Amino acid sequence: MGSATLCTGVDVHFSLPYPSHSTKFSSKPFSVRCKSSSSKSPPKSQPKPTLSDSDQTHPQIPSLSEQLKPLSKTILTGDISGRPHLVSKPKSTWINPTKPRPSVLSLQRHKRHNYSYNPQIRDLKLFAKKLNEYESESDDEGEFLAVLEQMPHPPTRENALLLLNSLKPWPKTYLFFNWIKTQNLFPMETIFYNVTMKSLRFGRQFQHIEELAEEMISTGIELDNITYSTIITCAKRCNLFDKAVKWFERMYKTGLMPDEVTYSAILDVYAKLGKVEEVLSLYERGRASGWKPDPIAFSVLGKMFGEAGDYDGIRYVLQEMKSLGVQPNLIVYNTLLEAMGRAGKPGLARSLFEEMVGSGVVPDAKTLTALVKIYGKARWARDALELWERMKSNGWPMDFILYNTLLSMCADLGLVEEAENLFEDMKKSEHCRPDSFSYTAMLNIYGSGGNVDRAMQLFDEMSDRGVAINVMGCTCLTQCLGRARRIDDLVKVFDVSLARGVKPDDRLCGCLLSVVSFCEETQDVNKVLSCLHQANPKLVAFVNLLGEKKIGFETFKEEFRIILTDTAVEARRPFCNCLIDICRNRNHLHERAHELLYLGTLYGLYPGLHNRTAKEWCLDVRSLSVGAAHTALEEWMATVSKIVQREEALPEVFSANTGTGTHKFSQGLASAFASHVKKLAAPFIQSEEKAGCFVATREDLVSWVQSKIISPAAVV
Repeated sequence: MGSATLCTGVDVHFSLPYPSHSTKFSSKPFSVRCKSSSSKSPPKSQPKPTLSDSDQTHPQIPSLSEQLKPLSKTILTGDISGRPHLVSKPKSTWINPTKPRPSVLSLQRHKRHNYSYNPQIRDLKLFAKKLNEYESESDDEGEFLAVLEQMPHPPTRENALLLLNSLKPWPKTYLFFNWIKTQNLFPMETIFYNVTMKSLRFGRQFQHIEELAEEMISTGIELDNITYSTIITCAKRCNLFDKAVKWFERMYKTGLMPDEVTYSAILDVYAKLGKVEEVLSLYERGRASGWKPDPIAFSVLGKMFGEAGDYDGIRYVLQEMKSLGVQPNLIVYNTLLEAMGRAGKPGLARSLFEEMVGSGVVPDAKTLTALVKIYGKARWARDALELWERMKSNGWPMDFILYNTLLSMCADLGLVEEAENLFEDMKKSEHCRPDSFSYTAMLNIYGSGGNVDRAMQLFDEMSDRGVAINVMGCTCLTQCLGRARRIDDLVKVFDVSLARGVKPDDRLCGCLLSVVSFCEETQDVNKVLSCLHQANPKLVAFVNLLGEKKIGFETFKEEFRIILTDTAVEARRPFCNCLIDICRNRNHLHERAHELLYLGTLYGLYPGLHNRTAKEWCLDVRSLSVGAAHTALEEWMATVSKIVQREEALPEVFSANTGTGTHKFSQGLASAFASHVKKLAAPFIQSEEKAGCFVATREDLVSWVQSKIISPAAVV
């Protein structure tokens, strides 16, 4: 008999092992066709289900701590051994869509213990005050314990707890707690450990707190929400974030649900660890449990997104607060304003500030400082000055940081008159007299504007008022005097600054090196180099090495590498620029200038110098000094000349970008670069559409090269 075909529909169901992510999938039947032979085989009896079969049919629900594992350890794991598989007899599982997810926190805060009235409270308070004021000359614990023997009343449970709560310095609290344990007068309870841990938290003594927690576990004393909250927040204050996560996970393993305080604290811990996914997962699960986050939790989210510069995340926080009807407080507004600044959204920061003021929240100095920084970074001078006028008219608080931030902004924007008015206001203030940073900002303003006399008057005023000069102020004044060619005054300022304790840094050394580059008289060069020798003798030795023609390139390269190694990263390019300028200003050292530019490019000091596309080659000299830009142009033209000579393909357009200085007193490269282009008779012209951009066509450049002798020397 021929084989028969059987067709039937099979309904296959499956479920995920994570209840928190349970989803009802729509299933469609599919057909299975099989053929039976003519000879009928006897039916086989079905085996009875074993224990393993039962386990497969009804998988065990994971614990809550396992549900809260990061996604990278659960869903995204590469281990497939634990993944669910279809059993021989799958059963349909109905998921109730109205059933809430398992709760991940307790919506009720831990109840604090009620203290009964203690008739000896007055005597014990006075004794606690005596203990707090007691200071041992030898720091001997025995002396403090001897004082404890003078306790006016017996150390009953209530008396001991009252004293423990009244002690302020953590060492005394810790000593008293250990002393109570040695007395064995009553069993130690959780509350005694909690009070001691809170005192230790003020002293950031996480090691002692963890030891007490381990002691509670070993002796069988219960750890409650307050205990875990204290442990986690202390670990957070001590920047021991891994420890905080460890104790938070242990809390779930014991079956204890965190309250809102602990939950907000662990959100902050994960945020500081940069684990954005975990923070959002915890937040969403808490919300699903009915949690209404407080302003502190939203402040954590806002700070996390702000540090990442995530504007969408900041907007999400604002939308969540609005949907839940949570009114931001001052802390949240400050956090969100700082986040807006990091995300580069000055307009939205201004709108948020106006919303804050309109809601009746009075800004503090931190709020105003954050907003001034945002305006200064965006170069919104008018908005910053209007904000200053509002501060004065509304009587909003101003502190040193805010005043100095305003002065720094005026220095960055070249607002001389406004800075002088602000500086005079500080002098008239009773609580915010100008300090070293205030004078530094003014020295920066006068130095950038070339007002040498006013800068020197300010320097003398600092001496008269006893205001210490810092290295930044010395650098600003040195640069100003160097540009004015007042070398004797420069030497005087440098010597006085060193005598007052200023320690030269790489930025000051770079400033002195810059002065050397445009000194014309040998005598002036030697004076500046003598100052530089006191700060960085190796750098002076390398400057003297520039003129040594007997030094080979490999030796020169190694010496330059040593200089860069000993220099801070942010000062390496300025050093190279200044050294190139020194070589350019000494006519016989042009070859060294080209070697330095090559080495600077080799060591990654000019990463964006050359940009090439199929249609355009660009030379970006915005990060170069005048001499370095001239050298780069010469090198570029020499390279292009060789390419033309080899008749290789060239783009349609060549451009050089010098940029435009945004500072009021900035001296851009455009004019100096234009002069050098004219000297070379190169066919570059300034773009009318983009300032600081010089453009040449391929045809013009090839024609120019062909009219010259094709050699680097001729181009230079």
